Amino acid sequence: MSWRSFVCGAFLLVGALPLSAQVNSEFQITRIEPSIDITPQLTYSIGPQKNAHSKNWMEVEVAFSWHPNSLASKVADDVVITYRVLLANRGTSFPRGTLLEGEVTLVSIPSRKKSPSRSVMYLSHRSLERFFEGKIPSSATSAITDIGITITYQGKLVAQRSLHAPGEWWESYQPLTGFLLPKSETPFAPLYWDYYEDVKKQ
Repeated sequence: MSWRSFVCGAFLLVGALPLSAQVNSEFQITRIEPSIDITPQLTYSIGPQKNAHSKNWMEVEVAFSWHPNSLASKVADDVVITYRVLLANRGTSFPRGTLLEGEVTLVSIPSRKKSPSRSVMYLSHRSLERFFEGKIPSSATSAITDIGITITYQGKLVAQRSLHAPGEWWESYQPLTGFLLPKSETPFAPLYWDYYEDVKKQ
C-alpha cells in the first residue's frame, strides 16, 4: 500500500467515527432514551379534590459524562443540552414529520462522576395530540423517528450524538420551539430531584 492510499484511508476512517467522539473527548453522550410516561397523580389530604385522568407524556432522557483533562476542573456550569426530536407523524400536514427543538442549561455538574450525569425534557399529551391528529402514541417507538442531542460548553460544541441517523440530519428541517418542556414545567417537577442535574433558573 502506498503512503497516499494509507493517508486517504486514515481520513476516511476518521470521517466514519461518531461525531460525539470527534468533538471533545472531555464530554461524552452515553445514552439517549425516549419513553412514554403517564401523568403522575399526587394526592392531598386537604383542599378540593378533583378527578383527573392520567395521559401519556413523552420523556427524553440523556445520559452523559464529563472527564476534564485538567485535574483542577471540578465543576462545570452553563452546560447547554439541546434536544432535537423528530416526530414520526408524516402525513398531509407534516410531509417529513415535525422537528421539535428545545434546550436546558445545567449547572454544578461535578467532574469524573462514577455514575452518569442526566438531563431530561418532556412533550405534553396535548402536544402529542396536536402533532398526531388527536391520537396519542402508545410507545416512544411509534412516536419518534430520531433524536439529535448536542452539548455546548463555554460557547463550544463539545459532544453530539443521535439515536439513529449519523451526522447533523436536523439541519435540513425547520424546527419548532416552545413544545419541549423542562421537568420544572411539567407534572413530573416534584419527582426525581437527585436523579437529574440542576437546571439553571432563567
